[in-house]
Amino acid sequence: MTVPLICGLRASDLKSVGATHTRGFSSLSDECIHGLEGGLCASCFPKAAPDIAPGVATRGSRSKSAGRAPSLRSSPSPLTVTLGGPNPTLGARTATAKPITEAKATGTVKPVRSTRTAHDNVGEQRIYHVTHIRNLAGILNSGRLLADASDAWIARPIVDLSSAPQRAARRAALVAGDDSASVASYVPFFLSPNARLWDSLLTASNDPRLSPEAHSSETYDFVFLVSTVKKLHDARTGADDNAAAAVAVTNGDAAGALTRFGAAPETADRMLRSLRADVESQKIREAELLVTEQFPFELVTLVGVANDKVRDAVRAILATGAHKPKVVVYPPWFHAVEDTAAL
Repeated sequence: MTVPLICGLRASDLKSVGATHTRGFSSLSDECIHGLEGGLCASCFPKAAPDIAPGVATRGSRSKSAGRAPSLRSSPSPLTVTLGGPNPTLGARTATAKPITEAKATGTVKPVRSTRTAHDNVGEQRIYHVTHIRNLAGILNSGRLLADASDAWIARPIVDLSSAPQRAARRAALVAGDDSASVASYVPFFLSPNARLWDSLLTASNDPRLSPEAHSSETYDFVFLVSTVKKLHDARTGADDNAAAAVAVTNGDAAGALTRFGAAPETADRMLRSLRADVESQKIREAELLVTEQFPFELVTLVGVANDKVRDAVRAILATGAHKPKVVVYPPWFHAVEDTAAL
């Protein structure tokens, strides 16, 4: 057994020194056998335990279940947690808190935003009427677009886009069956600036529906007269009892033998929603919106042109009228679909 040494002396040697020979060794009482002074050794000079006041919880007396995360084995299934109830993963303090729904019951409820998708907002649907710039002054003078079969014509369009056979076919086609008005009694609008008939003109296709004058015209000589379904609806609401039925929607060329019509307000709305919802389909490029008899020029919100030169010419024509819609240069409308996709 090894005997510990203190300053090179065995403990038994200190006893033989005596009281008169221990001067200078009084500080040895503060040293430990590990050679540390002043109570620096935690083993030989442990700190006194703190005084614990009655009724005060300490870290050592804390309940095991209060601070420990719940066991996965004992946690409830997420399917059994009641919404608005206490969170089972928190301590007892949180578990006694009131549900969030109860605490906010007296607060102001924020309005819920509409979750309607784009195809539901049919009022935002733009409608497009394409005409030659040489026809614009006549439209401005009459203050409206007129249907082909209208009796209000004073002077026919200078440049007619439809061929004679196409006009005859539209005059023979009926919108809502026997005894109903013909397609020619309606002002036609495209539902897309990339309409197939317009694309046929841009690609110089031999489309029999287009007139020779249209084929011989330059692309930039045409203009888009643009409005929206909402603008049309608001103008016709309250006009008369038959105003709502004055608009029809087709799923193709209105003179086509297989084209379906939505002539009643409900069917027209349903067909328009269906056309807008089917983003993969090309039907909307073939579809038409028809407005009976006439379309007031004041409902035109935008005039689309191909370049700055045409924009200036259109602005000069509009300067003579009371209604001056915005004129914008938008070249993509004047490029074929394949050319636009390649840009």
